[in-house]
Amino acid sequence: MKRIERILLKIVIVQFLFLLLAQCLILYTPFAPYVAKVYEYEGVIKQEKTKTIETTVDQP
Repeated sequence: MKRIERILLKIVIVQFLFLLLAQCLILYTPFAPYVAKVYEYEGVIKQEKTKTIETTVDQP
């Protein structure tokens, strides 16, 4: 059981290191402008208000 725990701990540490590496690449390199376009496609950056039409339904 200890062997499995050691393997899992190593996997978690490696995953954490890859997470940090990916965050550094996105935040501190010239790669960031290419990733920032994804936010524009998703509509996160632009806070545009959509026109809404209020309707009422007459109930007899």
